[in-house]
Amino acid sequence: MYKHLFRLIWNKRKQNFLFLSEILVSFLVIFALSSFLVFYFMNFRKPLGFKYQHVWAVSYSEPLKTKNLDSIRTFYDLLNATLMSMPEIEAHSLSSGNFPYANSVSTSGFTVKGKNYSYIHNYTVEDSYLQTLDLKLLEGRWYRPEDAISKNRNVVINESLRKQIFGSAPALNQVMGDSKKENEKMKIIGVVKDVKANGDYWPSGSAIYYRMDSSSYTWVGTMLIKIRPGTGAAFENKLHKVLAQHMKNSNIEIKHMDEMRSSKNADTIVPMTIFVIIAAFLIINVALGLFGVLWYNINRRKGEIGLRRAMGATANSITRQLVAESSIMATISVLTGTFFAIQFPLLHVFDINPMVYVFALLITIAFIYLLVVLCSIYPGRQAASIHPAVALHED
Repeated sequence: MYKHLFRLIWNKRKQNFLFLSEILVSFLVIFALSSFLVFYFMNFRKPLGFKYQHVWAVSYSEPLKTKNLDSIRTFYDLLNATLMSMPEIEAHSLSSGNFPYANSVSTSGFTVKGKNYSYIHNYTVEDSYLQTLDLKLLEGRWYRPEDAISKNRNVVINESLRKQIFGSAPALNQVMGDSKKENEKMKIIGVVKDVKANGDYWPSGSAIYYRMDSSSYTWVGTMLIKIRPGTGAAFENKLHKVLAQHMKNSNIEIKHMDEMRSSKNADTIVPMTIFVIIAAFLIINVALGLFGVLWYNINRRKGEIGLRRAMGATANSITRQLVAESSIMATISVLTGTFFAIQFPLLHVFDINPMVYVFALLITIAFIYLLVVLCSIYPGRQAASIHPAVALHED
């Protein structure tokens, strides 16, 4: 039977070319859309790794017009005491500008045992950063004041960087960096859970947290403040006045991290929604085109269908044959599209989890066959329902 169907398809290859082309285009569009959706869904299911609720981000510019470290240190000690005296504030921490949802990125690389690791996100934070964002420690510990005088530079890494460098091997107390100078080597003292700093739909990436020292006060311009639940909206104005009194030469801006998260997620959702709408219109047009092509091709075969009915073929068997022909043609396009699709994980085009492409490919194949079957069943039934005498007379 299949040999006969292949012969029929081959004999009408010119007429079937449009059908094959439409299926191939649909396959590629659906595969691209499915890849994005699977990628975002897999990332969305992962935990955030921190708590953004009731956290405000305060940005400011050069509160002191001096480079004297003693003066700057005294200024921040006084500011810290003032903030901690306010009952509405639960915790606060200075931070580099690339805190979660900040639209700022800082990356670098280093070498471990001769192997280079690049595109590592760098965060410079205070000891209270863990409490402010409620990071989850998986191994070891967070920073303490005594880390300022340690032999090596103590660092905390995230879960992704730990797996990238050490796999399943222990990471605590391991030294990173091939420098011969002890103070330039980095000793791992802790591992924290991954933090999705770019929104709910993007991976965390590999990250390393450096402890902020007094020299960092000369360039830092961000403070994260965790507000106690139930604090009224009027406190924001009060906090702004307090900060303005201490930072008389600064431009102060307060942002709520929950609003920053919504804005960051919108940067992903809005373009994807537009892409989905465009793809949906394309798929509808392709479905109508397939329906029309199948209807045209089937109606041209009324004589063949009438002869088969006259020889005893049932309407169901004719419908099954027409659906099988469409499915075989769809298989040809699916195999062609699959060849192009598998190049993405093989060539590491976007350097993402290969399972994203695997799931997207399975979804695309299932969708294509469903589309073809639905578009071919109705024309097949209509053609098979024609009385043999009518079909032969028209032919």
